[in-house]
Amino acid sequence: MAALDDLLSFNHTTEALGQVMGRLGWDQETMMPPGAAEQRGAEIAALEGVLHARRTDPRVGEWLAAAEARTDVDRAQLREIARAHARAVKVPAELAAELARLTSLSQGLWAKARANQDVAAFLPTLKHVVALKREEAAAIAEGGDLYDAMIADYEPGTTAAEIGALFDRMRPRLVALRDRLAGAQMPPSLAGHFPKPLQLKLSHEIAATFGYDFDHGRLDLAVHPFSSGSGADVRITTRVDEAEPLGCLYSTIHEVGHATYEQNIAPEFRLTAFGQGVSMGVHESQSRIYENQLARSAPFTRYLHGRMVEHFGPLTAHAEDFARVINRVQTGYIRTEADEVHYNLHIMLRFDLERQLFGGQLEVEDLEEAWNTRFAADFGMAVDKPSNGLLQDVHWPVGLFGYFPTYALGNVYAGCLDAALRRDVPDLDVALEVGDPAPALAWLRENLQRHGGLRTPRETIEHASGIEISEAPLLDYLDAKYGGLFGV
Repeated sequence: MAALDDLLSFNHTTEALGQVMGRLGWDQETMMPPGAAEQRGAEIAALEGVLHARRTDPRVGEWLAAAEARTDVDRAQLREIARAHARAVKVPAELAAELARLTSLSQGLWAKARANQDVAAFLPTLKHVVALKREEAAAIAEGGDLYDAMIADYEPGTTAAEIGALFDRMRPRLVALRDRLAGAQMPPSLAGHFPKPLQLKLSHEIAATFGYDFDHGRLDLAVHPFSSGSGADVRITTRVDEAEPLGCLYSTIHEVGHATYEQNIAPEFRLTAFGQGVSMGVHESQSRIYENQLARSAPFTRYLHGRMVEHFGPLTAHAEDFARVINRVQTGYIRTEADEVHYNLHIMLRFDLERQLFGGQLEVEDLEEAWNTRFAADFGMAVDKPSNGLLQDVHWPVGLFGYFPTYALGNVYAGCLDAALRRDVPDLDVALEVGDPAPALAWLRENLQRHGGLRTPRETIEHASGIEISEAPLLDYLDAKYGGLFGV
């Protein structure tokens, strides 16, 4: 067993260094002084060089060839180490380091261009990022589909063709539901002033309600909310608009879903090859089920109404109508603010543009026009400014091509998990009515979260839910929920 033991020991250090890299990224988005961007890019490139050298070390291949698994845990470790090694050895070290440096620097340039509504200022950088990502994809794909190579980084075992077919099945029912809701009377949004300190205080409270362990995490502010880390150090961020408190609260709950997945993985799996979420689609299933099926449910919204009154005073909506306020359907520009009916349509737009970008049908220079044309066709609105269009998301500036479709996959997975959860915990709404999601959290922890990446993404969802993955549970849930709330 010497080969297996040596491999696992070596990989433990690699995983620890990967956590350090993640902490640098967290700091860049929360605490780093703006003038440090160039140096941080150099630091990240240097650490990426160290990580790439470890992942491509010839001994890893030798250990993999000689290692024999003793348990299912060993087999999962070998599966994930082999997958990472096979990918890493195809990417030249210089390319990996340059991508790390450029995407670190690109993030700050994107933020500045976004604030100035200046696409032209950012296009040269984006063009450089895309060129390097195409080069990376070509190296990994070895003659295969470039976009499939990108998707594999975030959802192993899934292809663009499979995702495209899934979206083709989903779109008609989503559009039909949206069209029915277009004639429904929507309640007004909350109005008033909601001070930042009170929003953050309530966000801390609700994060704890949903199981976030502040002894092993913290809540900070960022331009784009995110979760970072795993194991004993998992951090989340949110953002605040003093005229609109629901964005802060639900961004927090969303990130808590990501974070508790990481916090609840069995401690003995920490700093192993599968001691984190198994894929971004599975990760997103946790954030979306926390945010939508649990926290936007009618019973929980009545509880939340009381907590908001306690913090902010009387609201412009009554408790019994709060679910309609929180789930109001409105066509908008921003993906992260989209209701559940529109959300997947935002993802489908990005997926198709990415696929064209890596398939050679679209160039960066034409990306803004393609975005604006497609958005108008899908949403019936003209994009009014770049921050509501091409520049709204950080993903492309930092090279996360292939990431967007996992958001929609996460919704599909959440639909499957919710159907199973409701089957196994039939009185869940009674607990949610008093602000107690613990029965749902325990079910998710036991059936999915504690296992980390022990199983493949598909196996993880099907093991937890006991059903074959399908879009039907999600679409049925949306029809029932929004039909009931708005009488369509």
